[in-house]
Amino acid sequence: MSIPVALPGPRLDEIGEVYRGRSVLITGHTGFKGGWLASWLAELGAKVTGYALPPPTRPSLFDALGLHRRVRHVEGDVRDFASLRAIWHACRPEVVFHLAAQAIVSRSFAVPLETVSTNVLGTTHVMELARQSTWPISIVCVTSDKCYENVESVYGYRETDRLGGDDVYSGSKAAAEMIIHSYRRSFFTALECPGVASARAGNVIGGGDWSPDRLVPDCVRALAAAKPIALRHPAAVRPWQHVLEALSGYLTLGAGLQRRDQESMSVRTAWNFGPAADNIANVDHVVAALVRCWGGGDVQVAPGPQLPETTLLRLSIDKAQALLPWRPRWRLAETVEHTVEWYRAYYAGEDMTEHTIAQISAYAGRKEHVGAA
Repeated sequence: MSIPVALPGPRLDEIGEVYRGRSVLITGHTGFKGGWLASWLAELGAKVTGYALPPPTRPSLFDALGLHRRVRHVEGDVRDFASLRAIWHACRPEVVFHLAAQAIVSRSFAVPLETVSTNVLGTTHVMELARQSTWPISIVCVTSDKCYENVESVYGYRETDRLGGDDVYSGSKAAAEMIIHSYRRSFFTALECPGVASARAGNVIGGGDWSPDRLVPDCVRALAAAKPIALRHPAAVRPWQHVLEALSGYLTLGAGLQRRDQESMSVRTAWNFGPAADNIANVDHVVAALVRCWGGGDVQVAPGPQLPETTLLRLSIDKAQALLPWRPRWRLAETVEHTVEWYRAYYAGEDMTEHTIAQISAYAGRKEHVGAA
């Protein structure tokens, strides 16, 4: 067995050279992370096609950024294989970022069948289209840090740890990872085969997320309406990171997968993208920082029974830091500041396309987080 070595690759401020002019397909581009990724890739000069259901919320990041004018927008369901295949062959993607998912943990208790079919069958459809493709293709499949069997470990979960899930959402993400792994081992073993990697990110926050039952959107809705913030699990510990931290990892993976040399084969695996150790904090701490940046607000613990939720979740990013040209860049305080700044600009009626591009530029030009661990 060979010893992994650090992989050469472009710095984040050079990554535009990799994507400029390339055909890129994003599934789930109408969602929070998908919208930020579509905006970043469009700014880099990629030929972006987005395939997704209509924006899941009102307001939405997709509408705020006017993405229907900046990318090729196609509405469709990843569970519809014929529809996905049609757009796949129409745009002939060189790079695919698969983000389409049922991404809300609480919703999985209400719609378990939708959660499993979207997260597992949707991923299988992407893998099958990759298998059938006759041109070079690289695929980054985004799952979740919740794909790990959570044993409330004080140590961060590593990519080699056991997969699992006590709730349907977590189980669907673990199952998606197994599908990706099995396709890779069954069909994508040679250098000329599609390059496939999976990405597992921590709790991602940032401007433009209006999803229900997520901490930051819930806080912003309450603060904007001058209502108290109701916390469900104030002591829960999570690996918080700005959306751009996760996306920079996905873009780095995509760049590595496009190389067609033997060294690049080691990119074709699972990767964690989380924050530095000092960004791992409990919900209470994050909310206090949000309130400070907002300029005030009331906080209370929500009464009544709550859905089951893990208390402690940490993610190890040792592998990505050691082997990829990737590091976290923003501390938790900066993450919260940029998030609040985005929402304040939105509610002030500013041009959010320009504001978002400015945040991307500021992030890409920032030096790596010195304290990353």
